[in-house]
Amino acid sequence: MNDKYNTVTKINRMTQKTLAALLAGTLAAPVMADEKEELLKLKQEIAGEREELLNLKNTTVNLIDVFVQQGLLDKQQAETLIKAAKAKASVAVKAHLATEAAEETAVKTPKRIRVAYVPEFIKEEIRQEVIAGLTGKVVTEVKADAKKEQWGIPAALPEWLDNIKISGDIRLRAQDEFFGSENSQNAYLDYLSINKDGGVLAAQNKNEAYQNTTKDRLRLRERFRLAIDAKITDGLKAGLRLSTTNQFSPVSSNQTLGNTGQTYQVAFDRAFVQYDFLDDKRNDWFSLYGGRIANPWMSTEMVYSSDLSFEGFAGTFRWRMNQDNPMVKNYRAANPNARFGLQMGPQTPDTLFMTLGAFPIQEVNLSTSDKWLFGGQLGADWLVRNDSRLKVAAAYYDYQNIRARANARDSFDNDWTAPQFTQKGNTMVPINVNDGFNSRCTDSQSLQGQGCLFGLASDFKIFNATVMYDFADFAPTHALVSLDYAKNLGYDAARIERAFPGFLGANNKARTDAFQIRLDVGKQEIRRFKDWSTIFAYRYVQRDAILDAFTDTIFHQGGTDAKGWMVGGNYGLAKNTWLMFRWFNTESIDGPPLNIDTATLDLNIRL
Repeated sequence: MNDKYNTVTKINRMTQKTLAALLAGTLAAPVMADEKEELLKLKQEIAGEREELLNLKNTTVNLIDVFVQQGLLDKQQAETLIKAAKAKASVAVKAHLATEAAEETAVKTPKRIRVAYVPEFIKEEIRQEVIAGLTGKVVTEVKADAKKEQWGIPAALPEWLDNIKISGDIRLRAQDEFFGSENSQNAYLDYLSINKDGGVLAAQNKNEAYQNTTKDRLRLRERFRLAIDAKITDGLKAGLRLSTTNQFSPVSSNQTLGNTGQTYQVAFDRAFVQYDFLDDKRNDWFSLYGGRIANPWMSTEMVYSSDLSFEGFAGTFRWRMNQDNPMVKNYRAANPNARFGLQMGPQTPDTLFMTLGAFPIQEVNLSTSDKWLFGGQLGADWLVRNDSRLKVAAAYYDYQNIRARANARDSFDNDWTAPQFTQKGNTMVPINVNDGFNSRCTDSQSLQGQGCLFGLASDFKIFNATVMYDFADFAPTHALVSLDYAKNLGYDAARIERAFPGFLGANNKARTDAFQIRLDVGKQEIRRFKDWSTIFAYRYVQRDAILDAFTDTIFHQGGTDAKGWMVGGNYGLAKNTWLMFRWFNTESIDGPPLNIDTATLDLNIRL
């Protein structure tokens, strides 16, 4: 209560001297003629202090009345406040008068001046000066305190609103794609369309059998997301996020403009519960997540697209060190997703961390062989000096039941092994083959020897090592160097040859390494006008190094079997509004020639 009404307390202290002088003046005595000049001066001083007292008293009482009327204070609190102020002022005045009387006795001043009357015109003049000079200051200070401490909000609004946080973002994108003149037409099969249509010829009849490799195109796209997070109790929260959606792609929530005026689809992009275990110092030692959650791993877009959400359960456990060190205690981490395409992972400096996760990818009807991702990551987060940080992590991602299994002739048993989503690059093999006798894959669907349903040739058991060093000696300008390496340990050429004899031929060899090096220079997060950052990256991804379904959608137009560089930057246009430009130059590594240049210009707005 005393903190909220500092202004009233200050006013009481200001009145003590004035009230003492005023009470002393009530014991008036006649004034000698030769003391007129000194008397007039003292009259003016006392009159000013008296009027200041009266106006301060009136201002204070009136402000308290207004607070009561607007619900900032209840009536009982206001009465208690006024009574306490009066009592304190009375005690202070009596003490001041006693001290003054003692001083007069000790000094034994021969002349004593008493004033019993202050002219009305002087009172009025002083009143106006006090009101003009003081009231505005008092009101300003009280309003500042009220805003800072949110006076009256709990009484005026439902309590649950304090526990709700709403956020969101909007992105408008121009995306221009340029294909090299040496690219071969009809060189890359569109396996998603082939699986959907029932064969290569069936898809070709719909002009869907092959991916575009020669026709330049410009697309205008947008993404809108709105998130709601609710605090249930200390350490427990729930959240959901709505987003524009591309229902055929888990790695893109872009809506391409130009659909003849049809309305957009909206989906639940996130729906989760999160529990953070907090000790008595409110340090979080572990966090548990369940539902459709954000990427829990420290990673880059080489392995996981920034738009990808994970379905399942995960937990992050932290071992804290040097928590009493002022540098560690006062450190405030930036948004872990502030640098586009990088997921910084747990944001607790001077810790060792471990993240474990289990995520169902596809539930398979009439089968116990559901598709899963099981993952684990160990890492360290070290505050090297000042705000410079070193983060290292090693992860293992084990995908279960995602490789293709060949069907027997006329059988449906292994159709479930066909992937629900792919981009391009991973080695594919036929689950159903037109051998001239298969009634499920006929000449009307595919040429003999071709497939009608395709799946992934390789298992995917990926080792991933990531290093990030944020150099902050020139803060607020940061230089972040990140290195990412991945290797698929699940490719087994002998097993593939046994299951699909002769189909891959000379191409049946392990191409399972990937790496990326990237440099970000500038602000950690673009929030204000003239904030800036630049990006330079080089990436090399062999065809079966990672799962092509979950990687970035812009580099080489998505997928694997690609190498190339990217350069770009961000520039703040206004508060929470910025432009991001990126230029990609990529080419295939092992497949038919495929050179793609891509330019993207994004207008980003943070709500």
